[in-house]
Amino acid sequence: MRPTIAADTLRRTLTQYLTTTFGLTEDGVRQGLEGFLSHPEQGIFRGPYLRIRTPFRPAEGDWRAHLDWAPADFTPYLHQANAFARLSTKRKPAEPYVFSLS
Repeated sequence: MRPTIAADTLRRTLTQYLTTTFGLTEDGVRQGLEGFLSHPEQGIFRGPYLRIRTPFRPAEGDWRAHLDWAPADFTPYLHQANAFARLSTKRKPAEPYVFSLS
């Protein structure tokens, strides 16, 4: 799926969820919330939040310590190995992860 389509779908779904969750009965208040959520410059969804710079750097070190399922011929990129380390539940609870390639 293209990232822009996924982002638009997520934005619409989340906006719909938030506007229906609060069950606002006053039109002005409901429209104000919808306007805040969907406004392109001042709303909650400003962006872009994703920047990709290539080339990616290959992972080094013992990145396999966090995985049991990696194929023998697979070498992740550094940002992938960092994500595996934080998201793995092999020896600890998973941790939240947002990566930056800079």
